Amino acid sequence: LVLQKNPYHALVVRGILGAIAALVYAVFGAADVALTEALVGTMLAITLYAVAVRSSLMMRLGIVDVTERDPDNRAITPSRAAIDLNEPQFQSMLATVRDRLTPYHIRLEIVPYVSLQALEHALVEKEIHAVCLPYGCDSVTRSAIAEPHGVPAYHLRVRVQRLYEIVQSGGISEATLQWAASPAKPTTIGTEPNTQEVPS
Repeated sequence: LVLQKNPYHALVVRGILGAIAALVYAVFGAADVALTEALVGTMLAITLYAVAVRSSLMMRLGIVDVTERDPDNRAITPSRAAIDLNEPQFQSMLATVRDRLTPYHIRLEIVPYVSLQALEHALVEKEIHAVCLPYGCDSVTRSAIAEPHGVPAYHLRVRVQRLYEIVQSGGISEATLQWAASPAKPTTIGTEPNTQEVPS
């Protein structure tokens, strides 16, 4: 039994213990058992664990690409829901979210979509864990107003409650956070609450 807070450390420890076990079997003359332990008990187990850790410890954040595209992949009119990945405020928000996920060894993956409809469909079908949209581009944030000085504000909607709780504990000052399963008004983390009612 291997207990480690860091899952990658657990994989290393499991590999070391497996190598020691294979060596002990070899010393006592059980070469066939040692080979089985090395190939199946250690290598296969570590490979399966690594794949599981790599795929499960990830938060997939969906956004709308900076320009929508038609079926032939030709750029069309930019969408109000589109986000520029190089926008400083968006990068600042991503950095804050990553800081909250790092202690849990969770990686943040940005998944671009060509339209708001495709993004919403992906969230409903559980292809992604959260969506990030500029304020005012969908029914949830229709009545919200951009932050002062013309700086765009972002709306972060998280589908998984545990991920929502992890991100909520951080100091997100430039985004509004909402648990997607809750129809309640989004909670602004690190900023003054918005007195204007936001429709659910």
